[in-house]
Amino acid sequence: MALCAKKRPPAPVPPWGAVPSEPLRPRTDRQTDRPSPAPTGIMTVPKEMPEKWARAGAPPSWSRKKPSWATEEERRARANDREYNERFQYASNCIKTSKYNILTFLPVNLFEQFQEVANTYFLFLLILQLIPQISSLSWFTTIVPLVLVLTITAVKDATDDYFRHKSDNQVNNRQSQVLINGILQQEQWMNVCVGDIIKLENNQFVAADLLLLSSSEPHGLCYIETAELDGETNMKVRQAIPVTSELGDISKLAKFDGEVICEPPNNKLDKFSGTLYWKENKFPLSNQNMLLRGCVLRNTEWCFGLVIFAGPDTKLMQNSGRTKFKRTSIDRLMNTLVLWIFGFLVCMGVILAIGNAIWEHEVGTRFQVYLPWDEAVDSAFFSGFLSFWSYIIILNTVVPISLYVSVEVIRLGHSYFINWDKKMFCMKKRTPAEARTTTLNEELGQVEYIFSDKTGTLTQNIMVFNKCSINGRSYGDVFDVLGHKAELGERPEPVNFSFNPLADKKFLFWDPTLLEAVKMGDPHTHEFFRLLSLCHTVMSEEKNEGELYYKAQSPDEGALVTAARNFGFVFRSRTPKTITVHEMGTAITYQLLAILDFNNIRKRMSVIVRNPEGKIRLYCKGADTILLDRLHHSTQELLNTTTDHLNEYAGEGLRTLVLAYKDLDEEYYEEWAERRLQASLAQDSREDRLASVYEEVESDMLLLGATAIEDKLQQGVPETIALLTLANIKIWVLTGDKQETAVNIGYSCKMLTDDMTEVFIVTGHTVLEVREELRKAREKMMDSSRTVGNGFTYQEKLSSSKLTSVLEAVAGEYALVINGHSLAHALEADMELEFLETACACKAVICCRVTPLQKAQVVELVKKYKKAVTLAIGDGANDVSMIKTAHIGVGISGQEGIQAVLASDYSFSQFKFLQRLLLVHGRWSYLRMCKFLCYFFYKNFAFTMVHFWFGFFCGFSAQTVYDQYFITLYNIVYTSLPVLAMGVFDQDVPEQRSMEYPKLYEPGQLNLLFNKREFFICIAQGIYTSVLMFFIPYGAFAEATRDDGTQLADYQSFAVTVATSLVIVVSVQIGLDTGYWTAINHFFIWGSLAVYFAILFAMHSNGLFDMFPNQFRFVGNAQNTLAQPTVWLTIVLTTVVCIMPVVAFRFLRLNLKPDLSDTVRYTQLVRKKQKAQHRCMRRVGRTGSRRSGYAFSHQEGFGELIMSGKNMRLSSLALSGFTTRSSSSWIESLRRKKSDSASSPSGGADKPLKG
Repeated sequence: MALCAKKRPPAPVPPWGAVPSEPLRPRTDRQTDRPSPAPTGIMTVPKEMPEKWARAGAPPSWSRKKPSWATEEERRARANDREYNERFQYASNCIKTSKYNILTFLPVNLFEQFQEVANTYFLFLLILQLIPQISSLSWFTTIVPLVLVLTITAVKDATDDYFRHKSDNQVNNRQSQVLINGILQQEQWMNVCVGDIIKLENNQFVAADLLLLSSSEPHGLCYIETAELDGETNMKVRQAIPVTSELGDISKLAKFDGEVICEPPNNKLDKFSGTLYWKENKFPLSNQNMLLRGCVLRNTEWCFGLVIFAGPDTKLMQNSGRTKFKRTSIDRLMNTLVLWIFGFLVCMGVILAIGNAIWEHEVGTRFQVYLPWDEAVDSAFFSGFLSFWSYIIILNTVVPISLYVSVEVIRLGHSYFINWDKKMFCMKKRTPAEARTTTLNEELGQVEYIFSDKTGTLTQNIMVFNKCSINGRSYGDVFDVLGHKAELGERPEPVNFSFNPLADKKFLFWDPTLLEAVKMGDPHTHEFFRLLSLCHTVMSEEKNEGELYYKAQSPDEGALVTAARNFGFVFRSRTPKTITVHEMGTAITYQLLAILDFNNIRKRMSVIVRNPEGKIRLYCKGADTILLDRLHHSTQELLNTTTDHLNEYAGEGLRTLVLAYKDLDEEYYEEWAERRLQASLAQDSREDRLASVYEEVESDMLLLGATAIEDKLQQGVPETIALLTLANIKIWVLTGDKQETAVNIGYSCKMLTDDMTEVFIVTGHTVLEVREELRKAREKMMDSSRTVGNGFTYQEKLSSSKLTSVLEAVAGEYALVINGHSLAHALEADMELEFLETACACKAVICCRVTPLQKAQVVELVKKYKKAVTLAIGDGANDVSMIKTAHIGVGISGQEGIQAVLASDYSFSQFKFLQRLLLVHGRWSYLRMCKFLCYFFYKNFAFTMVHFWFGFFCGFSAQTVYDQYFITLYNIVYTSLPVLAMGVFDQDVPEQRSMEYPKLYEPGQLNLLFNKREFFICIAQGIYTSVLMFFIPYGAFAEATRDDGTQLADYQSFAVTVATSLVIVVSVQIGLDTGYWTAINHFFIWGSLAVYFAILFAMHSNGLFDMFPNQFRFVGNAQNTLAQPTVWLTIVLTTVVCIMPVVAFRFLRLNLKPDLSDTVRYTQLVRKKQKAQHRCMRRVGRTGSRRSGYAFSHQEGFGELIMSGKNMRLSSLALSGFTTRSSSSWIESLRRKKSDSASSPSGGADKPLKG
């Protein structure tokens, strides 16, 4: 099943003979190398597969860069000519996502695992242990944990690869009908080649990227579902070019010898540019003629297609690359600490080696008779050299290999907790929360900046036609008898549409005057709704008489066409050349001459139609910023009135569209249509030429009016934002909506409040204007903060830490709103710091009219200069770049497909679940990981450093204190499960308190629980424990005797005593560290102690001695030693002396300087005793919801498609306040210290914390 994507020779010139052909220039705008695109689903491949590829350590073979891709400038494919196409050595249609087979698994997997520094380090130690001159430990003390780790990882990798093999086989062995030698034959997908003609039948997956040739539908139409490509479940339509649409007969297809010359393989799902050469003519090809691999044929009996791209060259596979691997700040810190520990290990080895050399020179030489040196040792110096490596082996347990395994197990457990959380399960959509990665859980507890999309993320992306402006009159508001605007709850019954049998019963409108204008035949109102019924790409289906179902590619279009339907202009059906509308009960068919399609640059769409009287008219709808500049000057007065209405609608948070029309004479249209045809045939810059032609005709239009659509907020959004703000998380909204709307969505979400000191709005069009507006904003903040309070004046702080002090010194609350064109200047290299400092001084930031690229740039700017964890959340394909740029990406599974989900690290269905993800799961994950690491380093230093002290009493001979089996089992049996239980289950406060006291989140932002300071405290505690662990038994045993009067002090008794003391001390210590006891914690802690004693007595038993007399020589040692009261008194004394300082310190801290979690726990205990009622959160709401302004959620390409065929049918598819205590002053001082010590670009923008 190997993938054959070989390097091709230069493409030969096709033997056209007399056929005229244009020289094909290399396309400089094409992508010849592939970036890391957003991961996407692959038919039956599990949705987590992209993450598995990422975890596997190397990309699948088909995703590696191939020389042929880098050199291919164009693709040539001739139908029914395998011999010709094989000359190019194109990739076959076989995909191979697996990495191993039976023969290569072991060597390849081991090679990958030993690329990890930790595994290589322990392999190096194992090799050292095999050298008898330097090893005082048996090899199994290292090989057992190493093999255990390698085996666990290998089993996981093998399991992942097994499912890849299974998926590959399932896909590659699918059957497809291929036309070979004039006969349709069943072929496996893997055997399909470029240039083959394939027959697809209804509900079949498309095997490769095909050029649609013909179909069972009139005019070569077919219907596809693209859920595997872009997550959208609505039907899409594709059409064959007219010259091939009649090739429905096998005999005709067998004679078809056309050649396609097109762009090379790339990952652009919505773009395709090529030309078909056939019968001495050439025909332009676009994305609307293509069926991409991964699509499913729907509602079409059959179709034929020509294979253009196969296997790894298909756009689906080009989009299946790995996402960028993200590491947490704790990971990065651990890497640094491990290097420090290794340096510390080397230093200890050097000290002990020097001690050995001195001891051998001064003392050892006197005992050569009965303690001779080894044969290889000829001097004290060389003895010290060997001793150095011996101690490196003995002391290596300061960095145990089990640490890395334990971290992954804990993260996996945290991920399952997120997946299993019923409170993050959406019953309406039956969608659970999903942790799509296991590596970032603790980073969820450290987020300082959230970057959020608006439409579909904060709002529902469910559109409702709310208001409109027609010929200068606004409709939609309802007034009472006194002329006052009625609120929603005070409105009378909605408008009665019973006169219209085709009306949508779910549609509600409250202003009866609009329906009266329609019934009275007002020409402007009729033309308004006529435009809405004609200018769109909606597909209609009528299952039963009068039951219309609209399928729109954007919710905006669906809402507008439904509004026209209810007001008497019913879009009934369409063919590629006609649109049938029932206007006030009369069926009228318009000839559809052209669709000037929407794209993100044009931000508008137009149709050109001919009415039954033969009059040609262009209808256009689009964003106000685009359309108002293209109106005829005669409409100036109407324009002023409509602009006022637009501002009013935007002020209410509605999404707006402007409608206009233009009459065209026949002669002009014919001339324009010819220019449009020539532009569509252009091989290069086709899109630019078409845009220029469209621009020409869409000018001097006459204004009809405007529409206003309501996009409702999701449930719980204001409360969530208010709660996250109290947790000192800054939320920036990055939206494509207009400025007025952006401001009002901020008020709706409680990001902006009337209590704010000022909202700065930056709208400059030049660099100088933007710089000046940002400067004025900073000056206003400085003026209001001349005196900070706490003894410093603003100027004093400014001199000490430059502009960054503004962020700490600002008094009052500010917000910043900036437009997309202003943001483009603000993100330039010489101004980005000014923008960042100004924005970070504000409580809320809203960027409006931004592009997907600008979203990513804003996130990257904060990542670059702020030492803060960023999180991006969105629901659409335009949010993918932002999601992948942030430290953590969250996808909302909403109305716009699943592209954002596929690119994300975490996903759920509603924005309100974000508060639980961060404040509960994120905070707990961070807390658990920090406590786990602190304890892990403590217990291993306590365990290992005993060898260091023992070295001074054993002639630095690298003799170990403990039995070698104890050394082997300490980290993998005796102490592994208790610390895992704490790392997986521990809590400081219950989840309700985590939500009730958002200030509990701040220690994670300040990185207080595990940092270099905490690390050194753990190390110091471990070293202190090791000192007592060695010297107390050493001193006690010096004069101690057994019950029979014999000397107690022998090496084995000492080893048993120290080992037992160690296990008990670290077990008591983890009991003190555990804040939330479960049955599992009890079982693991006390069970580990029981297992220790069971193994200890077993290893000193007669039975093992009889079986392995050379390994277990010390029969009965444990029983004899632990039977002595002196030993138990020594163990108790050691335990008390090691633990009491910790208990005393924690007691004093709890009473003298408690942190917020201590206070919350105490409050909880008091509440339980007093049986007081728990304080509850009050819901935050606003009367009269404010919504977002207009931003297209349309896609390009549907207009050209609709013009291409007939019989187009679709099947139906299916907080004003929180009860929080004031945070402790230590958090305030630490935050101030962090801000003051940071450099200007990376300073914090925080105000003093409020209670």
